[in-house]
Amino acid sequence: MTLLPEDSSQSISEGDRETAVRRLQTAYAEELISHEELDERLHRVLTAEVRGELVTALASLPEEELGAASTIGAAGGRIKRRGAWRVPRVLKVGSAYGRVRLDLSRAIIEHPVVDIEFQLGTGGARITVPRDAVVDVEGVTTGWKDLRYRAPRRSRSGGPVIRISGAMGFGRLKVRHAWRRVQW
Repeated sequence: MTLLPEDSSQSISEGDRETAVRRLQTAYAEELISHEELDERLHRVLTAEVRGELVTALASLPEEELGAASTIGAAGGRIKRRGAWRVPRVLKVGSAYGRVRLDLSRAIIEHPVVDIEFQLGTGGARITVPRDAVVDVEGVTTGWKDLRYRAPRRSRSGGPVIRISGAMGFGRLKVRHAWRRVQW
């Protein structure tokens, strides 16, 4: 969460609220809080009006790791990751133009939740996720073309949660699950 000023009576921004919700969702995904506790804390965060109320709703949660983010960027050309590469907790991908290919099917994923944030101008992106991954694409906005993702018919458990967000100008984002099961 962004650093909160000492003044706990100051009103909060929507960005502060969204960050608090994301921290609670991560804590739940990492099994640090129960479902009931998540519901109760989410209610407090969504109805909070001042910073002090946000701080109490997030009490006892571990601080976010700021060093767990990596950025891949290119002005043009291709961005490609495949094979046994280590996926950070937060992966930011930026490109003015060119294609992006991320294959997480054989990657080393050490976190139960991985956030991938796109900022792409033109050019498409394709992500291959592990077969048992849970994918959330609600945070993606596209300009010219649409998003292509079809959730698997049968849900599998035990895989990481891959949250994809960001903006794509003139390109399509395709997300698919790998054919074979690979241990992460």
